[in-house]
Amino acid sequence: MKSLLYFLILSCLFSCTNKTNAVKTKLLFKEVNQINLARGTLFRADSISSKYITTRPVDVWLPSNYTTEKEYAVVYMHDGQMLFDSTTTWNKQEWKVDEVAGKLNNDKNIKNFIVVAVHNIAELRWQDLFPTKAITNNISAIDTSLAKDFKKDNFDINKLTGDQYLKFLVTELKPIIDTSFSVKKDAKNTFVMGSSMGGLMSMYAISEYPNVFGGAVCLSTHWVGFKPMENNVLPSLIFKYAASNIPDSKTHKLYFDYGTETLDAYYLKHVTTVDSIYLNKGYTSKNYRNLKFKGENHSENSWQKRISIPLTFLLKNN
Repeated sequence: MKSLLYFLILSCLFSCTNKTNAVKTKLLFKEVNQINLARGTLFRADSISSKYITTRPVDVWLPSNYTTEKEYAVVYMHDGQMLFDSTTTWNKQEWKVDEVAGKLNNDKNIKNFIVVAVHNIAELRWQDLFPTKAITNNISAIDTSLAKDFKKDNFDINKLTGDQYLKFLVTELKPIIDTSFSVKKDAKNTFVMGSSMGGLMSMYAISEYPNVFGGAVCLSTHWVGFKPMENNVLPSLIFKYAASNIPDSKTHKLYFDYGTETLDAYYLKHVTTVDSIYLNKGYTSKNYRNLKFKGENHSENSWQKRISIPLTFLLKNN
């Protein structure tokens, strides 16, 4: 059991990775044929130049009936290489985003949308996806023993890049998406989504840029911040940040969830705290969820079973 949990922790921190005729994109994005899709079309930019973060591939998934005659909502997702094709992923699992998004795009009660999938870089994933200000605003709370734990696992809290990652999304990538594809540019049609560390980053994204993102989906949010350990101060720092940076409940939607097995079991004790942060600030069942999935664990196989729930929650026509 301990070895399985350690494997899950490491994967959480490091990797947790008319059709084309109607598509007009900048040369930056080229159609990808080597990815097995059940529905839709995938375009890729192998590397988008950035002054903020290490370059990495970005995929854009378009529904089969994509047309430039209308505009689409946009869902930005982290760990882009894990979303579409299990034959290309490190653990042979996938989110099945193309299957689910393809079906939802054919539902007249759901906004039509595209998916922008930002790949991670395994050795930089924790630094890129940790909510930087949770630590930098409370650096004195990081004691010597915790700092040693970070260093032992090759994580440097002095080199967190979460803020830079968000600047890349908002100031570099989004303008490219807005001009390359037929999309709606306003916050009520722009969303961010991820799991585990990507769940933390999605919470951070909507908190830091509430005028850009109108909704965030955070599956199996890694509230422990690092690996589970005694006297872990990181959850309290993350919650302190979240409580001080709540997006307006009148104009935003927030979705959290958690399983009960493997690494997700460590999130159970934080459920009440998460609820209190948002429900005490005007959020209700109309714009807030924090759902329990009994028996589900910390894996793409679990997340693929339920991603239609948060996507429907975000994208349902009012």
